Amino acid sequence: MTKAEPWRRYWDRKSATYDAEMGVWDRRLFGDSRQWACGQAVGEVLEVAIGTGLNLPCYPAEVTLTGLDLSEGMLAIARERARRLGRPVTLRVGSAEDLPFAGASFDTVLCTFGLCAIPGPAAAVGEMVRVLRPGGRLILVDHVGSSSRVVRGAQWLVELASVPLAGEHFRRRPLELVEALGLPVERRERFKLGLVERLVARRLS
Repeated sequence: MTKAEPWRRYWDRKSATYDAEMGVWDRRLFGDSRQWACGQAVGEVLEVAIGTGLNLPCYPAEVTLTGLDLSEGMLAIARERARRLGRPVTLRVGSAEDLPFAGASFDTVLCTFGLCAIPGPAAAVGEMVRVLRPGGRLILVDHVGSSSRVVRGAQWLVELASVPLAGEHFRRRPLELVEALGLPVERRERFKLGLVERLVARRLS
């Protein structure tokens, strides 16, 4: 059994209730973040941790879209959603920490609410940058450690259960991973007591 297999099984089971749960968070916390992220995608696009395809309706019609997820159960729902929308998309099973694509393959790489649960977020962001073409956009949205010390304390308490049970982290900052790789951040927004952060960075070379 690979290290990823327990998480693959977890997300296969979770696929049945994922859309309903995320719908609550979208309404209460994330706002227009899916539209914000997907609306800035151009050219050949890779969405990492595409899940059940909740972002599919938000992409411009002209982009060429590839989606990757660890869970076949999640991708089965994404395929049906794409069929209903008439949205062409190539869907593949794979790991964010070892993307099955050649370097410099995409104009845009996008990940929304995925890095919070990927076991190796630094490796995943490194892979996203690797498959970006020079000049390409990296678009990330996630819930992060709050700007409020009190709320961060509550997030730490929640992680005591959420990390071992579901691999879910509430205090990660994808921004720090992007900056560590030297990518210039062209746009960044943070809101809801700093709980949600979204950014656009660019690979220069």
